[in-house]
Amino acid sequence: MAIVSSESGVSAPRWHHWQWWQQWPIRFANCLGEHLPGTCLVCQRWPSPQLCSDCAAICAPSATGRCDRCALPLPGTSRVCPACLLDPLPLRHCHAAVDYSPPWSGMVQQFKYHQHLAWARPMAQLMLQAPHARQWLQQADLVLAVPLSAARLRERGYNQALQLARALQRQAPGNAVLHSGWLLRLADTPAQAQLGRAARLRNLRHAFAVEPRHAAAICGRQVLLVDDVMTTGATLAAVANMLLAHGASAVDAMVFARTPSPE
Repeated sequence: MAIVSSESGVSAPRWHHWQWWQQWPIRFANCLGEHLPGTCLVCQRWPSPQLCSDCAAICAPSATGRCDRCALPLPGTSRVCPACLLDPLPLRHCHAAVDYSPPWSGMVQQFKYHQHLAWARPMAQLMLQAPHARQWLQQADLVLAVPLSAARLRERGYNQALQLARALQRQAPGNAVLHSGWLLRLADTPAQAQLGRAARLRNLRHAFAVEPRHAAAICGRQVLLVDDVMTTGATLAAVANMLLAHGASAVDAMVFARTPSPE
């Protein structure tokens, strides 16, 4: 069964029937890892929670000096970086827990590509330490994870952004409802690693849509987007622009890691 996006006319599968039974041993092991004594996943201390207090305190940089719109580190007491003053992202607020650098970049790679789903819980813990993160999560009407394309979802077996969103809601429950099928990624985009924000935005034009049955429910709602990594902000901007076009009153974003700007 397929649905058709009202924006682009591109069909996208509504449900993805991958072989879930091939995933359950890994998911079961990750679930046990969240609750049994073990080692810190960063420093390997034993016995320890998945992320020991020392690693959480020492490795995670403070988010108090981040741009309120794009989450890049800022000096002093500034709230918005010069780039966002000139060309702001369509996000009311953006929160990031850490820079995309070791050890966090390695954590993201394991979480994203190697089914280390147990990382979702400690990553969410760090995300909630960012200033005002709990406030914006609990004030949102809707929580939406940045979607994967159908092909990427079949290949990976899970959406890492959705895993983070679920972990966030378990640790900071509020009135916002997490919906896993409201956003669609209609197609994969070309490789974007070497592209700037403007080129990425061109690649992502018409890449996202709201599931047509839920489009009306976006109007007048405050939406919180969740993703694992923010590089230039082009993906979040593309999704936010699409949600605002559907009548969302405001769009905020929470990400685990923010790629530092090039020197």
